[in-house]
Order: sequence, then C-alpha cells, then structure tokens
Amino acid sequence: MWTAEPPFHTMNETNETTPSPDAAPDLAGLAPSLAEQLSSLQVSHNELNDAFLRAKAEAENARRRAEEDVAKARKFGVEAFAEAMLPVKDSLELATAIPNATPDQLLEGVHATLRQLTAALERNKVLPIAPPAGTKFDPHQHQAISVVPAEQDANTVVSVLQKGYLIADRVLRPALVTVAAPK
Repeated sequence: MWTAEPPFHTMNETNETTPSPDAAPDLAGLAPSLAEQLSSLQVSHNELNDAFLRAKAEAENARRRAEEDVAKARKFGVEAFAEAMLPVKDSLELATAIPNATPDQLLEGVHATLRQLTAALERNKVLPIAPPAGTKFDPHQHQAISVVPAEQDANTVVSVLQKGYLIADRVLRPALVTVAAPK
C-alpha cells in the first residue's frame, strides 16, 4: 500500500541514505516504457471491465425476457385451442335452443357438431389412437384391459374398447384394448 508520508531514510556504514522498504516508489523515476505500459494496462482494464458489465447486464436482460416469454406462453398457450372449441359450443347451444326438434334433426346436429369437434382437435394436433385388430400391442400407446383367446397372433390388439389420443406425438390418453392371449 502506498503511503502519503515522506520516506524515512536510514544511514548505512558508508553514510549513504537508503529509502525505507515502505517508501512509495517514484513513478517519475520509472522508465518511460513502463509508465506507458502501466497506463495502457489501466485503459485496457477499464475497457474490459466495462465490456464485462455490459455483457452481464445483457445476459440478465435475456434471462428476464425468456422468463416473461415462458410466462406468456403458459398463460395464453390454450388460446388457439379454446378458439377452436367456441364453434362447437355455439352449435351445442343452438341445438338446445330448438324447442320442437325431431330426433332426426337432433341426430343430424350431433353428427355435424362431432365433425366440428373432430376438425378442431385435429387442427390442434390432437389425434386418435384406434389400432385396427391384429396390430401389435404397444404399451406406450395402448392399455390392455383384458387378455382374450383369439385366432390371431399373441400380444396383438383384438378390439378397441375406448379410443386413445395423442397430442403432438405425446400420449394424452392410451387406447383401452383387449389383447390376444398366447396360444
């Protein structure tokens, strides 16, 4: 540490004075190239420190923006799906508003509404899992309800009791199936 006090000198045997070890070095006595190097290093240090602080702030801003984007995606992620479901709801409301509808009219309306619902699900990448008979049982997409004797290969689907559904290649609900027993 540099001190502001004047250096104390000691006398040696030849009556010469030597500066004390705590005395501040004389920068003017340094070679000009060392003073220039020191000055250059200080400028370089300040520039690197400034660049570091800017990079740190930019990284923090990017992290904050990413967190905000994730929060918005969670909040509004179902918006497109809900929008696709509104026409289905409208159709059901219209069907219940008809007081004297015949069974044939109601059945026709139900079929039309089912087509709307199927199209809305497909647009949102919700696809059915309904394996045909004879398909190899896949525990990732099918849930075996029972094993039955059948005239087909063992561990293949005999019938589908309830469709399953995928959403963007991920199982939302497995298909409930019966499976052929080993012979």
